[in-house]
Amino acid sequence: MTILTLRRTAALSALLLLTACTGGTSSMQLYPLQGEIADADPTLVIQATAKNTGGTSGPLTFTLPERGRCEGTWSSLTPRTVSNSKGLALTWRKTGGEVGTESETVAGVNNGEIYAVCEDGTRVQGTFVIGSGTASGTGQASDTNGNVYKLLF
Repeated sequence: MTILTLRRTAALSALLLLTACTGGTSSMQLYPLQGEIADADPTLVIQATAKNTGGTSGPLTFTLPERGRCEGTWSSLTPRTVSNSKGLALTWRKTGGEVGTESETVAGVNNGEIYAVCEDGTRVQGTFVIGSGTASGTGQASDTNGNVYKLLF
């Protein structure tokens, strides 16, 4: 192999590694339930884009009617169990006492939040629940103008 081929292979490998770390993109829908937006068009569906959905937080973008582009963050809390151990071990491999802490991720339903600020200063805040290992969930959000939204993704 030539040096040029090795450099191209290394560059391609680095690019693939960076692409794998991005974590994915998922769409979210905000359905207006109450407020001026729901009154103006009750069939409106606001499309949002959540990035890094393979992780536990990431950027969130969407556009509200008459409010402009909104940018913020989504975040999900992954629960963990913690167990502590102490006592006396009487084995050939472990003689004496044993003290330790173990932490493990638990599958189930995780809580999350969204927060975004729009171009006109409107703030949108909400909560959701999401299944462990999935990029789907449900919740509710509201904004500083009195609008309430159902959040589905």
